[in-house]
Amino acid sequence: MSVDVAVEQLTAKDFASDQEVRWCPGCGDYAILAQVKKVLPELNIPREKIVFVSGIGCSSRFPYYVESYGFHSIHGRALAIATGVKVARPDLCVWVVTGDGDGLSIGGNHLLHAIRRNLDINVLLFNNRIYGLTKGQYSPTSEIGKKTKSTPSGSIDFPLHPLSVAIGAEATFVARAHDVNIKHLGAVLKRAVAHKGTSFVEIYQNCNIFNDKAFEYTTGKETKADATLVLEHGRPLIFGADRNKGIRLNGLNPEIVTLGDGITEDDLLFHDEKAPEPTLAYMLSRLYHPQFPEPIGVFRAVQRNTYEDMLEEQVAGAKEQKGVGTLEGLFEQGDVWTVD
Repeated sequence: MSVDVAVEQLTAKDFASDQEVRWCPGCGDYAILAQVKKVLPELNIPREKIVFVSGIGCSSRFPYYVESYGFHSIHGRALAIATGVKVARPDLCVWVVTGDGDGLSIGGNHLLHAIRRNLDINVLLFNNRIYGLTKGQYSPTSEIGKKTKSTPSGSIDFPLHPLSVAIGAEATFVARAHDVNIKHLGAVLKRAVAHKGTSFVEIYQNCNIFNDKAFEYTTGKETKADATLVLEHGRPLIFGADRNKGIRLNGLNPEIVTLGDGITEDDLLFHDEKAPEPTLAYMLSRLYHPQFPEPIGVFRAVQRNTYEDMLEEQVAGAKEQKGVGTLEGLFEQGDVWTVD
């Protein structure tokens, strides 16, 4: 979103609060914070028009560290509070910072309904596949067999995949980025905030204390080229160190092929982030390591009416039909009783 007003040119330093950043040294949250503070000045939005809302977890300390308005709310309820903020003040630029535990466990229901309503908010879900704040229990995104303090014999829960959840809830903007790939992360954040509607961004974030190197396969020099697939709208799904591998469909099933010997780029799937039907985006969200490279970038970016705009239209229509009401009139309309 953008606000068409003249504001003083801000810098990343202007968005740095006076609070001590209290994340563990080496935590991936630092890189995400730095990129957000780098993107915010480019929006040309006054700081008093920006709101960060969080729930509970390591990521949820975020509002303390950005010089803007914010709520450090209660466990799992960040989306509910952000909904109230955006409905009451549609002019504000609202960000929600949550984690795989806060957003997908106790807050899962709020996340689904905020996404399907398509509020014009930006949701950043930090995914480290562990509960970090409470010292290393398994989370909704932890892999099967994960041994933690709460699953000493290994987790038997099938993990949730955040992007599949978001796309299933009809998200209009869905993306994935990495904490260490800062240039790409910054570009994804810019796309997210420019989108009119709910932007859902999953960020792979390393917890170097309780789940170190959980995503090393996507960042290591020897593995990342074959383990990640950078999505580009209108381009074929190509990956690999030599850019000679691709994804094509075999019936309804994706498969990895090597270019050459009669296989060309035209045989591959082409990415279409603007497809009205979310089938392709959902299929891409189901590509997991080690069977497939994991896509990063924008999976889906389509337009749909936003909740707050439609609500404003309803309110305006009601006023035009019935006039401006009063609270007393609301209380006294219809059947009333007097209790002695």
